[in-house]
Amino acid sequence: MFARRTHHNESFSKHYSSSFDKHRAGKSTSSKQKRSFRDRGAAVKKLDIHAPRKPDHSPPVGSTLTSAIVTICVGPDQRLFAAHEDVLSHSPFFAAICRGQFLESATKRILLPDETPEIFSSVLEYLYKGDYYPRLLHNKRKGVWELEDTANTGPAESTVFCRRAGQEILKDTMVYCTAEKYGIEELKRLALRKQGLQSGIACSTILASARFAYANTPDSDSKLRAHYLALIIRSRATFKRSGTMQMEMEAGGKMFFDLFVAVCNHMDDMAAASKSPFTKSPRTPHSPTAVRLT
Repeated sequence: MFARRTHHNESFSKHYSSSFDKHRAGKSTSSKQKRSFRDRGAAVKKLDIHAPRKPDHSPPVGSTLTSAIVTICVGPDQRLFAAHEDVLSHSPFFAAICRGQFLESATKRILLPDETPEIFSSVLEYLYKGDYYPRLLHNKRKGVWELEDTANTGPAESTVFCRRAGQEILKDTMVYCTAEKYGIEELKRLALRKQGLQSGIACSTILASARFAYANTPDSDSKLRAHYLALIIRSRATFKRSGTMQMEMEAGGKMFFDLFVAVCNHMDDMAAASKSPFTKSPRTPHSPTAVRLT
């Protein structure tokens, strides 16, 4: 269904369903009373009440995909994708288009010339499978979330070239901003969580991605912006030696005022924590992303 390679992705969200017989049989008066198949089924259900249930790996739209096929032309090169209308309609953005606002009724074709094909492929993969490559997996032994091992499927690129920005941008940041545009809140949360697991990202890439995030998210959506501010503060020893950071700050922008405010808040927290006998350590902006200097 995708223009790019597909991978076996598991649904990030678990849906559990259970049904029990509402009418229980009364107490038997005969020890040799025969049990019907219906009664036997009810007994099996009763025994399975506390059994672990398997997650539902079906697509978000259900087990049947019978709606019309829509063709989507993405990017300046008009790379073609195909998807079921019901799947696309889980996004308010595409639901409005599929209702006929911009859709060519004869061909059922949507044109997205400004989008990046690699990012749209990830969005479409999420709409069908609840995740995108590389998948987010839970390590039960360590009790942490990790990105899947891509040794057998090839390395997963952490950045994608963005024509609009003219440079490499973190893939998860672009997915987040695209999900914001399409109104897919769960995908935004997933992309933000995945980005926090990246490592070895150059300062120049982080700053370019931060600017991209500021340019493509509204002021009311501060989660991705806060992620970058926290990352810069935590890695300040690296960033203050970065020539790219100096050039970016001299160029200015709203991001650096927000950074100034975040640094002030961090220093206030440290001062307050040092005066409190009950606080072991000050609150520090958290972001596990590792940074390397460029």
